[in-house]
Amino acid sequence: MARDPINFFWFIPTHGDGSYLGSETRQRPPEFGYFKQIAQAVDRLGYQGVLLPTGQSCEDSWITAAGLATVTEKLKFLVALRPGVTTPAFAARQTAALDRLSNGRLLLNVVVGGNPTELAGDGLFIAHDERYAQADEFLTIWRRLVSGETVNFDGRYYRIEGGRLDFAPVQRPTPPLYFGGSSEAGQVLGVDQTDLYLTWGEPPAGVKEKIAAVRRKAAARGRDIRFGIRLHFIVRETEDEAWAAADRLISRITDDQIARAQKRFKVEMDSEGQRRMAALHGGRRDRLVVSPNLWAGVGLVRSGAGTALVGTPEQVAQRLAEYQELGIDTVIGSGYPHLEEAYRVAELLFPALGLGRDTRFNSKIANEFAVGAHGGSKLKAAS
Repeated sequence: MARDPINFFWFIPTHGDGSYLGSETRQRPPEFGYFKQIAQAVDRLGYQGVLLPTGQSCEDSWITAAGLATVTEKLKFLVALRPGVTTPAFAARQTAALDRLSNGRLLLNVVVGGNPTELAGDGLFIAHDERYAQADEFLTIWRRLVSGETVNFDGRYYRIEGGRLDFAPVQRPTPPLYFGGSSEAGQVLGVDQTDLYLTWGEPPAGVKEKIAAVRRKAAARGRDIRFGIRLHFIVRETEDEAWAAADRLISRITDDQIARAQKRFKVEMDSEGQRRMAALHGGRRDRLVVSPNLWAGVGLVRSGAGTALVGTPEQVAQRLAEYQELGIDTVIGSGYPHLEEAYRVAELLFPALGLGRDTRFNSKIANEFAVGAHGGSKLKAAS
């Protein structure tokens, strides 16, 4: 049976970008002008949306998305919704405003947070599982407000009296909610409150296990839920070129940087997803290929999404097809640096995935990139 084309998103590097992990060489600072270049490029190239990350080291995703929405046409913006860091009523007003400004191009990424050290800096001191209980109340109130209800709510974490939203969003009843959480508490919140469950790029066996667990929970609640995956991409015309690019990306990382990053993941973070990412390689350079074409080199120093699909367009397309067979319908991709890699993925991988390209260009025009015709007469080879 033929599969529907996969939904393909890209990433706006609001914490900075570069050509070498762990090095300031050819580093690009997090500047709005650069974000705009990436957003406008992926809008033209046919990506359906972009993820904007969140955290102390990132530019604010809501403000950045508001700016980018005014200079793009079709691109959707997956923006962080942070229970605990803001209030549900204020988040509801932000949601309606940005959805209206973007003419219905807003998506929400529910981020409960997996780093207690960073959360403490935001004034949030709640244990891991309790954060999900708080998020459940938050999203219940948020959803009712955005849907147009007048809300009275008296819970463990929130009390609302006569809450309402006077300006409705474009998308009804609410913009879609995306969510990633590998723990038991995270999976329960995901199936109870959200529309699409995200996983980081684990080997297919791990993703299969996680999807099965989430589906069981959703079925018990009479709910359907979609699935997506977050991956980096290193796609080249030959396999040797792809693996050489992967090696080059981490060629300036020192052993000390790896040790410090891995210690930080263990000491500061209580995220089950991060634990699973780090366990794929254990901080060792000789254990980075964790499944065919799935490489964990990014996770040596980067928290969160730490794996990349590496290979030719055909190889990477085959790996994505395997994830689709498990139920994945959305990919959120990235690559270093993000502007150039957005073009590489669109030009090399999209055709192998059956994704469309811009047909406005007349390929029969004669120029240095295509042998075509002028005035309807065929060019003849020089004698």
